[in-house]
Amino acid sequence: QVQLVESGGGLVQPGGSLRLSCKASGFTFSQAWMHWVRQAPGKGLGLEWVSAIDTNGNTNHADSVKGRFTISRDNLKNTVYLSMNNLKSEDTAVYYCARDVWGNVRGQGTQVTVSS
Repeated sequence: QVQLVESGGGLVQPGGSLRLSCKASGFTFSQAWMHWVRQAPGKGLGLEWVSAIDTNGNTNHADSVKGRFTISRDNLKNTVYLSMNNLKSEDTAVYYCARDVWGNVRGQGTQVTVSS
């Protein structure tokens, strides 16, 4: 079955950087679009789409993270990454990698907290 395992979250100061990883299994990774979505505290069950990467490595990012976040993939390692720079307090959230833009098929998530 599909399994997505995120890692790399943590506590970081505003302006800092983190790199998230997501190891995928149970499907043909190289043929799949991959996404990152996030759920901020106090936002109920709502998920915000963050970034996407297609099978050719083309990427797209939400306006809120454009220029600060970069999604990438390594098909040999079945892993998708999210490099996050110049982090802001509003980036605090649980980050999930997902098979779809709505996050219906996603991992268990990794917590990112941006605070001084």
